[in-house]
Amino acid sequence: MTKTNALRILDTEGIPHSVREYDAADGKIDGLSVAEKIGRDPGCVFKTLVTTGKNTGINVFVIPVEFELDLKKAAVAADDKSIEMIKARDLEPLTGYIHGGCSPVGMKKTFPTFIEETAELCEAINVSAGRIGLQMELAPADLARITGAVFRDLI
Repeated sequence: MTKTNALRILDTEGIPHSVREYDAADGKIDGLSVAEKIGRDPGCVFKTLVTTGKNTGINVFVIPVEFELDLKKAAVAADDKSIEMIKARDLEPLTGYIHGGCSPVGMKKTFPTFIEETAELCEAINVSAGRIGLQMELAPADLARITGAVFRDLI
């Protein structure tokens, strides 16, 4: 397995984590399929969403795969008037990651990051490790610490 930038950062910072690889050859890379492939509860498997705020610019939201981001709650969390998803074509230039493999750890720049508060109910959560077919599992508090994230009501 090739180490991704996200995994290198966790190693460098001494953050305990495990890695789960899954087969993406069938094209099923949606969050619920990934949760099933890695044998984890979808409530503790999270996706990374990148948005732009009217006033705040780029914001990152990490929410359970089984839910959609509530844009009004996201705007409140980011202290902005409105939030919208960025265009898929803008994801890689902004973050260094592609759709389906976007990790909240190790983006090109540090952006304000918000994690759905229900993550704190999980002993560990899974997020993308920076490429399709690779997930990393770590404590929610460790993810918040390494990304500078805060927990908020987002769904």
